[in-house]
Amino acid sequence: MNVPLRFTKNNDRLTLPQRLFYEENGYLLFPRLVPQDVLDKCHRRFDDIVAGKTPRHGIIVMYDVRDRNSVNKVQEISHDEVFAEYIKHKSILDVVEGFTGPNIMAVHSMLIAKPPDIGFGTSKHPPHQDLYYFPFRPADQIVAAWTAMEPCTRENGCLFVSPGTHALDRLHKHDYPPGAGPASVNKFYHGILVRIRLASRITTDHDIQFLFVSKDLPVTMNWLHLEMEPGDTVFFHPLLIHGSGINKSKNTRRAISCHYAATECHYIDVNNTVQSRIQDEVIESLKTRYPNTEINYEDLWRFKSVPVRGIRSSL
Repeated sequence: MNVPLRFTKNNDRLTLPQRLFYEENGYLLFPRLVPQDVLDKCHRRFDDIVAGKTPRHGIIVMYDVRDRNSVNKVQEISHDEVFAEYIKHKSILDVVEGFTGPNIMAVHSMLIAKPPDIGFGTSKHPPHQDLYYFPFRPADQIVAAWTAMEPCTRENGCLFVSPGTHALDRLHKHDYPPGAGPASVNKFYHGILVRIRLASRITTDHDIQFLFVSKDLPVTMNWLHLEMEPGDTVFFHPLLIHGSGINKSKNTRRAISCHYAATECHYIDVNNTVQSRIQDEVIESLKTRYPNTEINYEDLWRFKSVPVRGIRSSL
């Protein structure tokens, strides 16, 4: 059956009800998609990397800005043979193909530990759009896979999403919260900054309160908290507005995630756009770590991207 839908591919990877749900909401959740044994291997690999028991091989270890003994995530994990078992898992790629088509690149990967917050709110990630970080298009051929490794609840800072915001076709200006100093927000945790009126029930939510929204978005936004069990995996569009809350529990809230793009996507120039802020910060950080390195934003993403299915093309 040929159905003219925009955000999904007509290739039988997704059922029609699944396609229609994603078209309207911008996300799609699959319970228990990833086996526990794969998650267990990723848990152990993360622990070994943090403890220095295994080489990092380019993996970036990021510490909480207020608790320097606490690792909040590891990034660029797609080249690691253990994490690659998740990134290349057939159950994930079969779903991804429903958004990208048969030729797939893994373009950004990370394991997020989200340690217990020590009272400064730094464990939250403010509402944002993932496309803000990516210098390639089209957006409709990019999708995130985000898998809970431990129970994700309101208490420990599960994902929250604003359903349908992907279809508004607007990439908003992002940055650190106004007045935030370098010791108050984790590096690269930019959020959408434009403010207008919000419903009181939204502004009293500490996880979401310091933002939104431009005149192109509804005055009152709907929010949905995605409470998930280990192995549950949510796929979402890169323009979907989402974030995660403060971890108010005494334990971590681990999740593993990878963004995928069709290999036919192409790079764009993000200079003098709403993305130039993050481009400049990433390049500045890279030059601090590798002062003799000359690399541009596009080259960085080419290096990070890994073909995982089909043939490589533009990316």
